[in-house]
Amino acid sequence: ELASKRLGLLNELAPASSSVAALVNPTNRGAASAISELEAAGRALGRRIQLLNARNETEIDNAFEILANQRAEALLVHPDPFFTSRIVQIVTRASRRALPVIYPAREYAEAGGLMSYGADISNQYRELGVYTARILKGEKPSDLPVMQSTKFELVINLKTAKALGLTVPYPLLARADEVIE
Repeated sequence: ELASKRLGLLNELAPASSSVAALVNPTNRGAASAISELEAAGRALGRRIQLLNARNETEIDNAFEILANQRAEALLVHPDPFFTSRIVQIVTRASRRALPVIYPAREYAEAGGLMSYGADISNQYRELGVYTARILKGEKPSDLPVMQSTKFELVINLKTAKALGLTVPYPLLARADEVIE
């Protein structure tokens, strides 16, 4: 469900983009379901979704070349541990192409990316501490429920928006958990 939310946020920020690319690691177990969700959300918004697969550094660079050749107007980066390890590479390539991009985690926006929407990592660590305390007090890990993130954060980098010539709509700014100026 986060893929369609990210696409909606990107649509709010760059409503004129008819062609949106999605950078996906095809080896990620969640990629297939996210792709079908993205395609459905794209159809609902009247956007064509181009899939760009990358599983290593060279394929990330190639994906940005394909983006330029196919004239994609915006980019959505799917969450993936490999992409997280390549934040600087991805943010740098996106800024060179002057693309509006939505990322899955705040670290991208802090590194100069335009906007991110994802789980609040601090909250997840807090929940991990609660689980650890329960186990240390004697509860069996197998008896504890599986938890999913319930707190998400939207981070917008206004410096990047200005560099891209984008005006961030006030309703989007008002919903942001953090605005980097």
